[in-house]
Amino acid sequence: MIWIHLLAGTVQGQRIVTGAERMDQYLPLLTNKRVALLVNQTSVVAGRNLVDTLLKRGVHIVKIFSPEHGFRGMASAGEQVHNSTDSVIGLPVISLYGEGHYKPSAADLQDVDILVYDIQDVGVRFYTYISSLQYLMEAAAEHHLPLLVLDRPNPNGFYVDGPVLDTAFRSFVGMQPIPIVYGMTVGEYARMLNGEGWLAHHDTCALTVIPCLHYTHDSLYQLPVPPSPNLRTMNAVYLYPSLCLFEGTVISVGRGTDHPFEVFGHPNFPHRDFQFTPQSRPGAMHPLYENQICYGFSLIQSPEKTLKQINHHLQLKWLIQAYTLYPDRSHFFNAYFPKLAGNAQLQKQIMEGMSEKAIQQSWKPALDQFLKIRAKYLLYP
Repeated sequence: MIWIHLLAGTVQGQRIVTGAERMDQYLPLLTNKRVALLVNQTSVVAGRNLVDTLLKRGVHIVKIFSPEHGFRGMASAGEQVHNSTDSVIGLPVISLYGEGHYKPSAADLQDVDILVYDIQDVGVRFYTYISSLQYLMEAAAEHHLPLLVLDRPNPNGFYVDGPVLDTAFRSFVGMQPIPIVYGMTVGEYARMLNGEGWLAHHDTCALTVIPCLHYTHDSLYQLPVPPSPNLRTMNAVYLYPSLCLFEGTVISVGRGTDHPFEVFGHPNFPHRDFQFTPQSRPGAMHPLYENQICYGFSLIQSPEKTLKQINHHLQLKWLIQAYTLYPDRSHFFNAYFPKLAGNAQLQKQIMEGMSEKAIQQSWKPALDQFLKIRAKYLLYP
């Protein structure tokens, strides 16, 4: 797996400390408790998985819950992940992304005293780790279990933009009325789910958030571990909010190549100098247009250049450009697009030829309302 190794962000020269690293704050809460964790390959403390770290500290872990892509983070997007026993640590791993099992059941929780969530998010509504967080919170509320969220910085936490989800379009890739880029850490978002009564039956769970140290929403936090198989570089992380909308269209975003979410194209685009050929590989089994040449566009560049290019805004220009180029526009969008967009309007606006600026302006009233809600739950300046 390719990854750009960059130093974690700093604030006024101080290294950002994640919630998971602040063991003095939460180990006492785990003492003599039967612990279950929702974690994956991003749950690291000083380069070691949190599960290994806690086991060495004598914490009684009874099981692991895993999100999309699995505990070790190798499953392809959308691939069902089955229950298993982890071969390295010998603990049962219960999948919360397989066969309709998104929420821990009463049987899953009968031997559990406390739940822990520690997953690196990327701060984008359709990235499913926050949906798994909501289901974990609902299970905690239903079964009267405390939940501990070990907070991590949001690498896209420096802006808020995009259409706010219309709740008629709720799905696992968008469960709440938040914009595509919502500018909150998972800890802040968990506080909002509780505070706004957004859990099932308007329940609230007994939530404790261990905040990061030295983090602000202006911090440019460089992820130490790839958050999923197809977000391999910081450049891809910054492009993801805009390019993932292509997954609701006929366009490939380069799954099955060395540069997923840094390129886009289609076999029927006009032939261009840039081309790529998706191939089946771990984390991208049988990708769209497998073994077919796709002609298109490269956004492979430095993260700094992408940050300047997006300039604190979700970008629609690439989507509009692809729609204009595609020879059969009536079949450009698929049924998945409204779920990703969170509404029926965006597809209509693009088909009607609205400009990027006009579409962005149409988001403003709902964004202003969301920002007022968001402000109540922020933990960081």
